[in-house]
Amino acid sequence: QLQLVESGGGLVQPGGSLRLSCAVSGSIFSISTMGWYRQAPGKQRELVADITSRDSTNYADSVKGRFTISRDNAKNTVYLQMNSLKPENTAVYYCNLKATRVFDYWGQGTQVTVSS
Repeated sequence: QLQLVESGGGLVQPGGSLRLSCAVSGSIFSISTMGWYRQAPGKQRELVADITSRDSTNYADSVKGRFTISRDNAKNTVYLQMNSLKPENTAVYYCNLKATRVFDYWGQGTQVTVSS
């Protein structure tokens, strides 16, 4: 059974930075597309960024230039570096793994709160 464990969330002031991490157990990490999604209260879950097994990245327009997704296959970990955070970035951030059209796993989520 795959497990995805997020960490790195917390409270940060507007303009600040956070780095989220998602550690994956199991052996399919290197062939997986990894994504970060977020869900704000009263809103649908949305894609923030994803990265393929070949390191091709994709970002939501609202985070381009401020957020960076990366992966370390040796550590089975995907990261989301978030800079210049805004109050509207407040949400629960979820890590997702997709592989071989069969595997689709989610982490438990980590809260990010941007507030002064």
